[in-house]
Amino acid sequence: MSKPFKHPLTIIQGATLRDVTTWNAGTPAVAVDLTGCTARMQIRATVDSTEVLVSLTTENGGIILGGTAGTVTIYMNDTATAAITWRAGVYDLEILFGSGDVRRLLYGGVGVSPEVTRS
Repeated sequence: MSKPFKHPLTIIQGATLRDVTTWNAGTPAVAVDLTGCTARMQIRATVDSTEVLVSLTTENGGIILGGTAGTVTIYMNDTATAAITWRAGVYDLEILFGSGDVRRLLYGGVGVSPEVTRS
């Protein structure tokens, strides 16, 4: 399989985050079947940080896998993004297959655009 994709994220504080990526592989490229897979992602201030700023998984609804369509959606609701107090970090997102294999699909920096309009 190919190397992980560098995919920077921007979180707009106070807005819904719904970032969709389609995982295609092969020649010709076809969607990777994610049926039966789970996924996990953590955001930390730096790669070496022990503190997890955000943890998203398929189990907590923060990552939604699209089965045969090969889509991976990173999701945070507006309440969760409004609660963010930090401004930058790094992340990676791993796919866990039923076989026990783990594949890092995405990684990159995370920036937070601070909310000005608040209730």
